[in-house]
Amino acid sequence: MATQTPGGPPAAAPLLQVDGVTLAFGGVKALTGVSFDVQPGSITAVIGPNGAGKTSLFNTISGFYRPTGGSIRFKGQDITRIPAPQRARMGLGRSFQNIALFRGMTVLDNIKLGRHAHLKANVFDALFYLGRARREEAELRRDIEERIIDFLEIDHIRHAPVSALSYGLQKRVEMARALAMQPEILMLDEPVAGMNREETEDMARFILDVRAEWGVTVLMVEHDMGMVMDLSDHVVVLNFGQVIAQGTPAVVQADPEVNRAYLGSGDVGDLRRKLQAGATSAQGAA
Repeated sequence: MATQTPGGPPAAAPLLQVDGVTLAFGGVKALTGVSFDVQPGSITAVIGPNGAGKTSLFNTISGFYRPTGGSIRFKGQDITRIPAPQRARMGLGRSFQNIALFRGMTVLDNIKLGRHAHLKANVFDALFYLGRARREEAELRRDIEERIIDFLEIDHIRHAPVSALSYGLQKRVEMARALAMQPEILMLDEPVAGMNREETEDMARFILDVRAEWGVTVLMVEHDMGMVMDLSDHVVVLNFGQVIAQGTPAVVQADPEVNRAYLGSGDVGDLRRKLQAGATSAQGAA
């Protein structure tokens, strides 16, 4: 529900609300009482040490896992028990930590699969390539080629098999497939993992542009702290499946609990020094 800020307009209602989500596998709790909101038009990052529960949280939001407690609301609607394909049709598009492309297919065909959830042609139309199927195919190809492929600067590889691409380009193709789903929230699971500095900068630019030019809200899991602090409006920190801090990048960066989770110390300056050292090292490698 929108709230009234003193002396200002009502605040926008959250696009996504995660409320007290708990996830257990047998006797092991992967998530415990996780709560946070994602505001429309924002870039929200979920961070935390390895094993903190970040990908489990993503799988729960996108519908691959069903929580054992709590709720998830998208545009005000409770989607906690809605299956993953229906959530995709509603506007939750995602990429994966481990690339989940069809390696024997071309870039174009992989991207087109992202729109499958929205196609309305029936089996008969598709089998004989009639009316609606033909129109949908033409519209789909035009949208992908004129918008998504051009936007992500992958026109030169559209007919290449995914197996022939570098890791960085495969991550870009996976983002393109997620965009083909026409998401309102683009969920990116470690979008720059394994990338070099140039590829990371390109991906960061695409993330900012997809928010600015397409109005897509971004929710991402990422280990690159420099990128997180530069791009995010809101940061949620997980440790052992629980939220230990959240807020603006500056607030999270100064939180002693976050420093203890990452570095095993309570020195607030440690994280800042680590980030600065990383930035200096990247500049020196350029």
